[in-house]
Amino acid sequence: MSTVSSATQRFPIKVGSKSRPLLFLFGVRTGNAYVDLNTDLDAHFGFYRMRTPVANIYRWRLEGPWKWLTAIGVRMGIRHRDLTFGGNHHGGVRLDFREPVRWGPLTIPTFYVTVADMEGLAAALTERGIAGEDARRNR
Repeated sequence: MSTVSSATQRFPIKVGSKSRPLLFLFGVRTGNAYVDLNTDLDAHFGFYRMRTPVANIYRWRLEGPWKWLTAIGVRMGIRHRDLTFGGNHHGGVRLDFREPVRWGPLTIPTFYVTVADMEGLAAALTERGIAGEDARRNR
């Protein structure tokens, strides 16, 4: 079991009930799909992890909903090379980086994560001086 310091905020990734069987293939189980926010943003999604200093995030954006087929799992966009840790299709937080983040042999300019408390993550980033917007289609 991991410990989270009192200064770290944890945002669980929302996993939809219909998505759970598919996400089992990515190693997603109860308790191992979340984003920890402190001086770093540290995202865990089953077998996968993505980490970057918060200072590397220059913008956030609340987006969604999306088509289920294009939102679930660990996904990389072919055109923009963005990375997604998607547990549901209802919406998520887009994070744009100042410098692309190294993720294995790849570099990631943008990261999407479907945390349950999107507004909470956005507020925590805003408190750290990172601007953003709510661009969801169905509020």
